[in-house]
Amino acid sequence: ADDYGMKGYVFVMLKTGTNTTTDEEFIDSCFSGHLQNIKRLVKEDKLIVAGPLGKNENKYRGIFILDVSTIEEAEELIQTDPAINSKLLAADLYKWYGSAALPVYIETSDKIWKVGF
Repeated sequence: ADDYGMKGYVFVMLKTGTNTTTDEEFIDSCFSGHLQNIKRLVKEDKLIVAGPLGKNENKYRGIFILDVSTIEEAEELIQTDPAINSKLLAADLYKWYGSAALPVYIETSDKIWKVGF
């Protein structure tokens, strides 16, 4: 953390990708892998915030905040996501400056879940 209690992250805006398949089995498999990938990145202390967005005209689907310092590191991490790799989702990445306490969010979230994903 810097003197202001802040640090750099990479903010990922997930949006609808270019793959327009209607193969439900393929889509289900990719999004199951997407959730497994989220869990793995959390365990590796790389992903500290993730969640879906409500329907919107911009086709934004969700966000990630990654605890990495460069766009290149973030690109490597998101390419392990089957929904992104298959182009069902696309991602825009931005450097973001936020509270250095943000990683504590995961610990707190784990304490209040009634049903995990």
